[in-house]
Amino acid sequence: MAAIRMDGNALRDEVVAGLAQRIDALGSPAICLATVLVGDDGPSQRYVNSKHKKAAEAGMVSRHESLPATASQDQVEAVVRALAADDSVHGILVQLPLPEGLDPEPVLDLIPAEKDVDGLTERSMGRLVRGRPGLVSCTPLGVMRLLEKYDVPTSGKRAVVIGRSTLVGLPLSLLLNRKGVDATVTMAHSRTADMVAVVREADIVVGAAGQARMITADMVKPGAAVIDVGVSRTEAGIVGDVDQDPVSEVAGWLTPMPGGTGPMTIACLLENTLSAAALQGVIPAIS
Repeated sequence: MAAIRMDGNALRDEVVAGLAQRIDALGSPAICLATVLVGDDGPSQRYVNSKHKKAAEAGMVSRHESLPATASQDQVEAVVRALAADDSVHGILVQLPLPEGLDPEPVLDLIPAEKDVDGLTERSMGRLVRGRPGLVSCTPLGVMRLLEKYDVPTSGKRAVVIGRSTLVGLPLSLLLNRKGVDATVTMAHSRTADMVAVVREADIVVGAAGQARMITADMVKPGAAVIDVGVSRTEAGIVGDVDQDPVSEVAGWLTPMPGGTGPMTIACLLENTLSAAALQGVIPAIS
């Protein structure tokens, strides 16, 4: 029996429509998402454009700051510093990676935690660890929304997250482990011994290592939920960490690639922007 397809495109559109309704009910306040793009990387430009398109559909205001690839560290930091000080801007996203020669850390450090809609700063991560109100990295939050939407059981279940990045692997492990979700989480990585045996025990498997088709059907426990986050560019095009067709015959749930976690990253960016406005007192607190 083929796995249930966890449709990120459909859920993204559902989330965006829900945000539009909430913003309309609030009297259509000018909730603003600002993006910063340095350089002319084609995929990054398309990704930023898609964010602004969906922001408009949600009834939000968009602002975009574009700098040339030759921009200096000081120039990039000046733009982010100005956005941080602008009360009309409620969410700031710096598109990564930055061009070679630029250090992203001082740039991210300039983003206030209340405006950090990508959930990348150390203050946002600290809030997640401490269980304090804050903004969570968009891709992990999107994974959680997919698990909720498709009624994937988590309490008492074993989850394996392959990949330990601060962007996905670490925050997602924390989200799966926190009270109310209650999974027992293993964070696997390139030094994990007997990866096949570790993954085979999991009820929930998340591939976030960026290794093309590394999760094969023989690694998957029958009926497990398999979430494909990794992105690799190959001669066959963009593929994920999951060997999709064979795994779909074993798993109980499976996110497609593309069309799974990617769209939900954008949806959760917009969800975070609304939450950011609430954290800043622009709109009532979101329950």
